[in-house]
Amino acid sequence: MRGSIAKDTKNIDEVLKKNLNPLSLADFEKAINDGALVLDTRNENLYETASLRYSLNIPLNGQYAVWVGSLIPIDRALVLITEPGQEYESVLRLARVGFENVLGYLEGGVEAWKNSGKAIQTITSIEANEMMSLVNEGYEVLDVRRSTEAETEHVSGAINISLVDFENRLGELDKNGKYLVHCAGGYRSMIASSLLASNGFKNIRNIHGGFAKIRQAEGVPLIAGKCPTTLRNEKLESLKL
Repeated sequence: MRGSIAKDTKNIDEVLKKNLNPLSLADFEKAINDGALVLDTRNENLYETASLRYSLNIPLNGQYAVWVGSLIPIDRALVLITEPGQEYESVLRLARVGFENVLGYLEGGVEAWKNSGKAIQTITSIEANEMMSLVNEGYEVLDVRRSTEAETEHVSGAINISLVDFENRLGELDKNGKYLVHCAGGYRSMIASSLLASNGFKNIRNIHGGFAKIRQAEGVPLIAGKCPTTLRNEKLESLKL
């Protein structure tokens, strides 16, 4: 079950009291080892430069509660990485959609993790005008917008897997493949990039500014209509009927 149920003020206050909990590095690491998911609520431009392996980036500066509720089971134990001063908002907005199993946040944030000498990952982002040279090197374009968005206009030959279906369809992608990930503006693509990295994909590049910037780039072939992946999945669904 995913989160979606708004909580009354009394319940939220109780959840905040329990979940707004600063964790030492040792306690944070123990929670991870015990199975807690690391949810990183920092902006995508901060996440890409330094993040924890196997973390999921859903930034506060977008549809945070919507995507948390769509991608994370409501009973999943969570530990948070936040920007300094955003611990309260991160926990509050989770509580409002029914997430009550937040064990706390890492005191000192990602800097505390990094300064301890523990492993940090980075996700490379590129500008839209760089993408075609990478396509020529064998990268495929992975469009994580909704199929209705992609049908309006998309990069010719793009793979379209909507973020909302992403985890269920990861098996359609080759872990050894090379992917240029984009959405409409860059928010969803970093969520998708963090999911790819968490699942062992190594050769991923996030496109800054998403399709809005791609449309402005020179030499990118754009077409309307359904992506080949959408057509294939529609055919498979029809065969099940």
